[in-house]
Amino acid sequence: MGYIKSAALEETGYVVLDSYNQQLDPKEWLDLEYNDWKSSGDTRFAPLASAFGEIECNGFWNHKPARTDKDGVWIPSQIEKAPNLARRAQEPGANVGRCRVIELQPTPYGDCLYNLHQDDNNRLNPDGTGWVVRGFFNLTDDKDSFFVLRENRTDPEGEVRIALPAGAQLIIDTQRLWHAATHNGTAPRYCLITSWTSGPELDAYIEKYNGVNHVESVHVPQDVLEAGYAEQARKDAARAAYYAAKGQAEVQAMSEA
Repeated sequence: MGYIKSAALEETGYVVLDSYNQQLDPKEWLDLEYNDWKSSGDTRFAPLASAFGEIECNGFWNHKPARTDKDGVWIPSQIEKAPNLARRAQEPGANVGRCRVIELQPTPYGDCLYNLHQDDNNRLNPDGTGWVVRGFFNLTDDKDSFFVLRENRTDPEGEVRIALPAGAQLIIDTQRLWHAATHNGTAPRYCLITSWTSGPELDAYIEKYNGVNHVESVHVPQDVLEAGYAEQARKDAARAAYYAAKGQAEVQAMSEA
C-alpha cells in the first residue's frame, strides 16, 4: 500500500516556504524551559509537545504504550510562554507529533558534516497512513549559517546548503535526507522543529506558502569545503578506531574472565 506522502517533497526531499516576518513576534523561545538533550552538536531542546505532555524529548516509541511520532500532547506551561510558536506549529492543520525549539551552539562546517544524521520519524507508523516529516522555522537571524542536506552522508555530490536568516521556513523529509546545521556565529541559534504528518492539510500549507523544492546553495569557499570534508573523515576514523578498540578490550576481558 505504501505511505501517504507530499508530492512537493518527492523529487528533492525538501521544500522552502515563503519567509516569515519573525521580527513581528516576541522572542518567546528565550522564556522556555530547556532540557540538555544532545542531538547533532552542542544542543538543548525546549519541548512544546511531547508524548504525554511532559518536558522531555524522547521518541514516542520509547514510551509505554509505544507509538509513532503523532498525536503529541501540548505542554501547558510551555504553551503559556510561547503561544505564537504553538500557533505556527499548528497552522498547517496537520497532525503534530513532537514539537520543540532547538538551541544550537556555534558549529563549524566540518563539525556539521560529522553531525549529519537521519531522523527516525516513522517507527511504528502503520502502512497506508501519512509519512511523518519535519518543519524547521529559524527563529534567530543567523545570516552566515546554513542547513546542510545530503542524500549520502559522506558524499558531497548534490549537497544542498540552505540559508538560515530569521524567518526561514523549511519542510524536510528528515528520514530520507542526512541533515545538520552549520552555525557560524557567537550566540546560539534557535529553531522551531515540528513533526507533521503528510496529507492534504500539509500539501495545502506548502501550496499556500509557495513551497519550492530547488534553491541555490549558499556559497562556501572551496578551501572551507575541503577542510570540512577532511574534518568529517578524521572524526569518522577516530570514532571507528574508538569502537574497534572498545570491542577488542571487551573481547579480551571476556577471555580473561
